[in-house]
Amino acid sequence: MSNPLIRDCEDYVILEPGKSERFLTAQETIFWLETWLKTLNELPKDLHNQPSISAAAQRLLETACDLEVKPGFHLQWFAVRLNRAEY
Repeated sequence: MSNPLIRDCEDYVILEPGKSERFLTAQETIFWLETWLKTLNELPKDLHNQPSISAAAQRLLETACDLEVKPGFHLQWFAVRLNRAEY
């Protein structure tokens, strides 16, 4: 089970094979996960009971940090804390 403090994080670092790391907000990360989940022929077994792709992406964000899209091609995301300047 994931640490509940992770859900308080607002930002994530995204790692995709062959691409530079990116920093996204939690909402952007969910959208990114939704986009990848839509490319799969079948959702991972632990996401089958989710009512929608959006719910599956949210569940994935809360419980995992890795998704194998195809053999040897893994997506990863990790909660990070970014210092944002106040304007």
